Amino acid sequence: MISITKTIWLKNPLAVYAQESCRGGIVVKGNVIIELLDMNQKPSMPVDSIFDASKHVITPGLINVHHHFYQTLTRAFPSALNKPLFPWLKSLYPVWAKLRPDNVFYSSRLALAELLLSGCTTAADHHYLFPKGLESAVDLQVEAANDLGMRMTITRGSMCLGEDEGGLPPRSTIQTEEAIIDDSERVIKQFHDPKEGAMIRIALAPCSPFSVTPEVMKASSKLAQQYNVHLHTHLAETHDETHFCEKLFGLRPLDYLESVGWLNNKTWLAHGIHFNEEEVKRLGKNGVGISHCPSSNMILSSGICQASALEKAGCPVGIGVDGSASNDGSNMIQEVRMAFLLQRLQDGAENISHKDALRWATQGSANCLGRTDIGAIKVGQQADLALFNLDEARFSGYGDPLAALILCGAHKADYVMVAGEWRVKNGAIEGSDLDELLLKHRESAFMLAKRYYES
Repeated sequence: MISITKTIWLKNPLAVYAQESCRGGIVVKGNVIIELLDMNQKPSMPVDSIFDASKHVITPGLINVHHHFYQTLTRAFPSALNKPLFPWLKSLYPVWAKLRPDNVFYSSRLALAELLLSGCTTAADHHYLFPKGLESAVDLQVEAANDLGMRMTITRGSMCLGEDEGGLPPRSTIQTEEAIIDDSERVIKQFHDPKEGAMIRIALAPCSPFSVTPEVMKASSKLAQQYNVHLHTHLAETHDETHFCEKLFGLRPLDYLESVGWLNNKTWLAHGIHFNEEEVKRLGKNGVGISHCPSSNMILSSGICQASALEKAGCPVGIGVDGSASNDGSNMIQEVRMAFLLQRLQDGAENISHKDALRWATQGSANCLGRTDIGAIKVGQQADLALFNLDEARFSGYGDPLAALILCGAHKADYVMVAGEWRVKNGAIEGSDLDELLLKHRESAFMLAKRYYES
């Protein structure tokens, strides 16, 4: 069968978040952007279709660089309410130890659907729980992403340092060091696509200093270098973590990270809150990426990421929604607003604009993942676009449409394009029955809780 590459003109948008003026529109051919038009300018070639974007604000597809999809099953879980990170984790580990393959599949589909509807086109998920029977969790996530047509960087997480060895997680949730490294290599070989325009990439992601051994951190770094993939972990999220590292390793979290070979530009970190001035400079010098997770940090009262200082030092800074049991949602455009508000509170209204928050959620996030083909609206980039309609009560009376998107609190995208294909039209996911998915997801969450309470 001959494949026909079609050309579409997204004509006369209300506003566009882009470096180059393109009020006349964006021309997409196949899966890439081929032309940006100024006002009253027409495409230089015939187009197959025209999309009237005159009521839409267009941004690059938003990129979520830290999440835990399985946590959509334990939102607002009673035993975990009103607790900081370590007690919160201890209350939820026994629940998550009961995860089964159907839980991973439906939680992944639901989280991806939520993200897609909020204008997100690429997501990085950190799945680090592999109780017995869940060895193929990464495979299930690949299937879910392919079904919805979203890009993913699946970070193959891991835990091997149980409570009986001084770690935080219970033994029922962890794997052996050998099993972790063997499966890490398997999923890289089976799923990682290094090419431009890739839909699935793999990164290696030992969960945290308090849940894996230094040996797994070092072996993961070596494997990542061998296959040229990125590394990801939680770091410097709370003061408790700092005290843990000092007690167990005799090092602050960043010094520990350096000691296991992770301080480089192929690493990005979730949270990155509790760094001192010298550490911020060292992170920037080495190009380490940071995922700012504002909602989760506020709910768990972990602290505020120094996003501006880290970015000025040289770190790529992106945005992550984090887990849906510490957020408790998967809405990327809302997370952009949260980042905007929290950083304004820290740095002052005159120092943080809506464009800073949008930059973090697009180009900054792409840089964290080591991708140069997504995160911006420019010729040659992948055609990943989010279109927001401002015809809602929350926007009525706006002056600057791009600023209104963030200040007035957009909740949903009207249209979303991934690799040149419409994945969301009129606020609904193409080819997906959301009601059926919600039913399956709720049943899955109920059965997970039932297994926990009956154990």
